[in-house]
Amino acid sequence: MHALTGFSLVSLLSFGYLSWDWAKPSLVADGPGEAGEQPTASPPQPPHIIFILTDDQGYHDVGYHGSDIETPTLDRLAAKGVKLENYYIQPICTPSRSQLLTGRYQIHTGLQHSIIRPRQPNCLPLDQVTLPQKLQEAGYSTHMVGKWHLGFYRKECLPTRRGFDTFLGSLTGNVDYYTYDNCDGPGVCGFDLHEGENVAWGLSGQYSTMLYAQRASHILANHSPQRPLFLYVAFQAVHTPLQSPREYLYRYRTMGNVARRKYAAMVTCMDEAVRNITWALKRYGFYNNSVIIFSSDNGGQTFSGGSNWPLRGRKGTYWEGGVRGLGFVHSPLLKRKRRTSRALMHITDWYPTLVGLAGGTTSAADGLDGYDVWPAISEGRASPRTEILHNIDPLYNHAQHGSLEGGFGIWNTAVQAAIRVGEWKLLTGDPGYGDWIPPQTLATFPGSWWNLERMASVRQAVWLFNISADPYEREDLAGQRPDVVRTLLARLAEYNRTAIPVRYPAENPRAHPDFNGGAWGPWASDEEEEEEEERARSFSRGRRKKKCKICKLRSFFRKLNTRLMSQRI
Repeated sequence: MHALTGFSLVSLLSFGYLSWDWAKPSLVADGPGEAGEQPTASPPQPPHIIFILTDDQGYHDVGYHGSDIETPTLDRLAAKGVKLENYYIQPICTPSRSQLLTGRYQIHTGLQHSIIRPRQPNCLPLDQVTLPQKLQEAGYSTHMVGKWHLGFYRKECLPTRRGFDTFLGSLTGNVDYYTYDNCDGPGVCGFDLHEGENVAWGLSGQYSTMLYAQRASHILANHSPQRPLFLYVAFQAVHTPLQSPREYLYRYRTMGNVARRKYAAMVTCMDEAVRNITWALKRYGFYNNSVIIFSSDNGGQTFSGGSNWPLRGRKGTYWEGGVRGLGFVHSPLLKRKRRTSRALMHITDWYPTLVGLAGGTTSAADGLDGYDVWPAISEGRASPRTEILHNIDPLYNHAQHGSLEGGFGIWNTAVQAAIRVGEWKLLTGDPGYGDWIPPQTLATFPGSWWNLERMASVRQAVWLFNISADPYEREDLAGQRPDVVRTLLARLAEYNRTAIPVRYPAENPRAHPDFNGGAWGPWASDEEEEEEEERARSFSRGRRKKKCKICKLRSFFRKLNTRLMSQRI
């Protein structure tokens, strides 16, 4: 009888969240601290950790950065917590997610080139102990909702095999917000919404931002606050395609640029989703012993409504607009709240920081590139981090004007790389599209005003900036400070000696959704993986030997495809 009563109560609570009327934000509390917030006390257990990751949200696209987009929830949470204003992420999706979950730079996981594509036999290296696995060891219940984008060609690559007790979301990087269809080229389309390790056909038709927030609230409603919880919510928003419920579009009906209007509506919808998750934390008794972390995954895509103004560049580039992240921490457990932190931080730092908060330990044997930055966040201490390797990508198009001689014999400046050491930032090779792009307020985009901020010169392969004094990267000091250039080139060379080979295998036709009932999902066996690795080794050996016209032709088309796909990313 008691068991039946308990089941009924849980069912009622679950139904209440799953039937939430999202068109009526007045049903939700105004914000943290305004609905009976209790005094902070010493937590009786490790804190609940809620990590919220947004996709393609630009540096300028939050209210507290002066945006024309409404984000009242994010503004309140950040204002009452700690804003991270010297926080770095990666310029595209897979790298940021891989570094969050492993605490390692891309060069140490083999994922230093591009993203993991749906048909590639590739995933987050299986020998890596992930953040949720470490938290499970510390006694946490771990749940993931949202976008995975870390590979799925084998079942061992799936989120439920990499440390998450439950998973609801998409495995690929770019799906329709309502139908969950994803096309990886003409005629290569499939459904991509999964619950656990099964295809969630029945959930199609629900807008993903709302669906994911509802699932997060459902998890909270059915979990005991007495057991520590790690909830990773990786919103698909605000990645393309630009789709939003009509009521959010109506708020921005006077915005002239159509892409910006749709994008703004998506951001505001996501903001309200965060508000509902925060409200659920309070309602079910989690809030007072919780740490809420908010982070973007890369810079905004300026051709699709996003804005990184006044930073230079966009998503997919190593300019500040591509790698400077939106981030804040909100928690009753913070010792110094309501402030801005300018301590240097990187997305790899969350791994040791959160493991430390959970009562776990990390050591040099773990091979982490991240640092425990909780004292810097909570108490305002100096960051233990003094430098960041943004990346070294040996497969990206080599810069025409770069050479080993241009790098003082220390480093081939044709290779795409970027590093930050102290106040200095060095870029080599082709850093990506380097314009300053104002918010897209005009109806036509791009327009004639675009040409006002074009990158002055492309006949170079080395740039040096003092980021503390010049965060907008307007004054290149490479010619004035060759001593600093030498020092940072040497640091790049040191990092490169620790890099493992890039893993970027050819696409496999077996991955086609038609062979999997019309959905994206695992397709490879252990034997096929061994064959794929042997083909990759043979290809690598062959590249060193072959020098022929057909090889040069293949190289040309490979580079052309990389350029085209970089625009799509």
